[in-house]
Parts: sequence; structure tokens; C-alpha cells
Amino acid sequence: QVQLVESGGDSVQAGGSLRLSCAASGLTYSSRCMGWFRQAPGKEREGVATFDSDGSTSYADSVKGRFTISKDNAKNTLYLQMNSLKPEDTAMYYCAADGGCDLSDYDDFNYWGQGTQVTVSS
Repeated sequence: QVQLVESGGDSVQAGGSLRLSCAASGLTYSSRCMGWFRQAPGKEREGVATFDSDGSTSYADSVKGRFTISKDNAKNTLYLQMNSLKPEDTAMYYCAADGGCDLSDYDDFNYWGQGTQVTVSS
């Protein structure tokens, strides 16, 4: 049984940093793509960053230069380092696995975590 468990969400002030973690179990960790998505109240779910099986990464324009996605295969954990946080980054952040690495196609990911809340105040 595949399980993705996110952690690290918190309330911070603008300009602050957070690191999200996604502990994965039950899947072939190195297969296909893993990623982070987010959804703010009343808005569509949007792609934030992806990490492909070959180590390549992609980012939404809104987070480029501020967020960094990484993966620790030994710990079966995906990370999202978020710096220079802005109020518009406030959202529930979800970890996803086994997808095609298209930030605009969250339906292509087969497994999802329960989410972790990030709140950024001005």
C-alpha cells in the first residue's frame, strides 16, 4: 500500500523559510515523477515543483528562484525548501507520486498525501 505523509507546514511571516517533507512508502521510490502541488481556498490546485526519476526538476514560474525540490532516496523522502515566502504562497501543500512530471496535469499523478498547511502573513 502506497503512503505519502507530508510534514513541515507552519505559519510564518513574509520573507521566512520552511522545509516541507514527504515520507514515501510502498512504492518504487525511484520510478516516474514526484512533485509538490498546492491549493489555496477557492482556487484550483496548481503545480509547484517536480522531481523526475532522472533527477531533473521543474518549477512553477511563481516559485522559481525561491523554492528548491530535492529527494533523498536513502530516506525515501521528498523535500521542498521554501525561501522568501510571500503571502500568496499560503495554501495546502500536497505531495504527489507516480506521475508524468507535467506541472499542469495533477490528474496524472496516482498517489497523493493528505497535505500540510503553509500560512504566510504579511
